[in-house]
Amino acid sequence: MSSNAIIGLAAAITIALSTIGPAIAQGMTAKSALESMARQPEAAGNIRSAMIIALALIEALTIYGLLIAFMLISKIA
Repeated sequence: MSSNAIIGLAAAITIALSTIGPAIAQGMTAKSALESMARQPEAAGNIRSAMIIALALIEALTIYGLLIAFMLISKIA
């Protein structure tokens, strides 16, 4: 295998892993937030705000993975 193929494979694995983990975390976060809102409807506004901030921080992990993949792909060209 050439070094370009290994770098391409590393970029693909980076994208796969950096999207699977945060996707699972976002699902679990939304599930927990919705359950909390159902139990305490009066606190729904505070829970929603905290959930949106948490989802933004989780999404940053995916963006970091995408950045690393772009850096790896730039080594090929």
